[in-house]
Amino acid sequence: MTDPRLRQLIIKTGVVKRLTKEKTVYEREVVIERQRLDKFKTEGADEHVLKKQEEVIEECLMMLPDAVRRLQREYALLQKFLEDEVELKETKEYVVAEQVLAAAEEVIPKNVKF
Repeated sequence: MTDPRLRQLIIKTGVVKRLTKEKTVYEREVVIERQRLDKFKTEGADEHVLKKQEEVIEECLMMLPDAVRRLQREYALLQKFLEDEVELKETKEYVVAEQVLAAAEEVIPKNVKF
């Protein structure tokens, strides 16, 4: 049977990967919705439509802090797991986990300590 630590590593890596993507998607959605709002404004859309579009943007912005917080937490857990399980360093799962951590580090705000 395989090492249960590898299973945990795969799960933790998947969580960080998913949360990294989630944060990126929310940020992209904010940009898209702001562009849509600008388009509505230039087309002279109804005030109600503009207000609803601003609400959509606010909802997207409200999701970002939670996504960042969850990503930071899971990033730290995966990082600690890798530090504790150095003997797995030769496995492909460990290498993938390191790559996922590097990708996550790119999207986590720099002014945050772990």
